[in-house]
Amino acid sequence: MVVFQELVAQQYQTSANLNARSQLHARFSANPYSWFRWLFDHFALSPESRILELGCGPGLLWRENRDRIQPGWEFTLTDFSPGMVAEARRNLGDSLPAADFRVVDAQEIPFPEESFDLVIANHMLYHIPERQWALAECRRVLKPGGRFYTSTVGEAHMSEMWEMVEHFRPGVMAQLKSNVMGFTLENGAAQLAAHFGEVAQYVYEDELLVTEVAPLVDYVLSSNTLTGLPLTPAQERDFRALVARRLAAEGALRITKASGLFAAAG
Repeated sequence: MVVFQELVAQQYQTSANLNARSQLHARFSANPYSWFRWLFDHFALSPESRILELGCGPGLLWRENRDRIQPGWEFTLTDFSPGMVAEARRNLGDSLPAADFRVVDAQEIPFPEESFDLVIANHMLYHIPERQWALAECRRVLKPGGRFYTSTVGEAHMSEMWEMVEHFRPGVMAQLKSNVMGFTLENGAAQLAAHFGEVAQYVYEDELLVTEVAPLVDYVLSSNTLTGLPLTPAQERDFRALVARRLAAEGALRITKASGLFAAAG
């Protein structure tokens, strides 16, 4: 676990790797309604809500929903990475001038009990080694009647792409399963049920139709530190050639997206 935490720290020192993956989804997703708008649609927010986001990254959730932010909301935006917190502050400083930006470990949330109406963990719980501690912490800082929203991926997410990578880097799919499949759409509800009496799941319907080589290769390379099995320069060259051949033959690569949201309370 210590080794994986080091990989996660390397992966998210800045938003560069995350941006490479976000660009693939932004350009080639079949669903025209953005993930972050869809995610926001599910939040139960009152005019005076106190909001905690764990793993805020560069602040994309609020940047893409800045037109929906209400003046009575209080924001505490946190990330394990100091670099991400700095980027979130730069990206959102004008939109959320009163927000509290902090470096926080989700396993030890530094706030009193019953502090927040909403706690959000967007695509990050699978990075937490002591996940049950983190979930207990999320439950602890929620006010009575508050809600916890956590998004994640399913086991089939991006599987066609990783099957192509596996051809050149045997073991990468097993490593990904070990590293990032600890909290998925398939197993997340049971983990949440240990701390929350009410758990609902919502699935975001989408897929990728990729028509260019470079963005797909950039996505894979951006995950090098996360997988722990990076492509060598020769493997990268061969993978790039395979993607080019597949695109020439098929016109577009259809890649599964399996993403969704859990809403928990009680």
